[in-house]
Amino acid sequence: MSHKHSLQRLSSPAPASLSAFVHIIGLSSFLYSFKYLSDNPNPINDSYGWHFQFLTIIGLALAVLTFTTGILADLSTSPILFRLKNTLSICTTPLEVLISILYWTLRTVDKSLVIPDWAQLPLLADLSFHAIPSILLTVDLLLFSPPWTVSTPQAFALSSALAFLYWPWVETCAQHNGFYPYPIFDMVGTKGRVGLFTMSALVMTGSTVMLKALYERVNGKEEETVGKDGHGTPLDESSLSEAASGMARQVGWMAKGNVGNGGEPGALDESSIPEATGGMARQVDDMAEGTRD
Repeated sequence: MSHKHSLQRLSSPAPASLSAFVHIIGLSSFLYSFKYLSDNPNPINDSYGWHFQFLTIIGLALAVLTFTTGILADLSTSPILFRLKNTLSICTTPLEVLISILYWTLRTVDKSLVIPDWAQLPLLADLSFHAIPSILLTVDLLLFSPPWTVSTPQAFALSSALAFLYWPWVETCAQHNGFYPYPIFDMVGTKGRVGLFTMSALVMTGSTVMLKALYERVNGKEEETVGKDGHGTPLDESSLSEAASGMARQVGWMAKGNVGNGGEPGALDESSIPEATGGMARQVDDMAEGTRD
């Protein structure tokens, strides 16, 4: 018999439950995405790093691990596996939200920034890679998980670690393959990639802040966590949409500088990188401000 947190909306882990159903549906979707890669080979299949050159696929692999742990926790009602699933979620869910924000923003600006000419995804596959994981992981957080206790500095440290571990991996793959997985990486140059990875760490941190605030709005918060130290002070929810929109505009701004007249790639104005990154940092700080006195 599971003992759910007082703020957890629905019972989990539990074998015959909505939690198990969502985890099974999610894992099926994630595995379908990997099957799609095998059934529809492209030049990446034979290149160094396989599809794990893409942040999307790294996030998808983490989503598989998270929901597999969730299913095992449901079937066994193991509190250890349940805690492990929730710990993985702290990394996986904001990462998938980051992937969705960056992909759909850049795709809207110019899809050639993130999709090579030879990679044309049908809508169902596109959604399975770039939308469904973030949606289902957010549902898992809001309905079947206890509240996150990670602080904004901790979230930024985790996001930065992921961003700057991914960077050398991408560079290693590019050295072997002679190309970058995302066209935008080749367009912006080294300084531009530094700006992009820094910006990504900030967006992922902002995603964590937004998800925590959304959890409080849906499920409430523990009164005992509210005190003079500022932990648990309500976030100004009216700022969420503005801050998220601002972060998305920063992404589009940095990308749009690479698209010249007629939609052709152009040179990045590197002087815009500090300003864009600084704008991203201010957005995250604005979102986190409501959690501190």
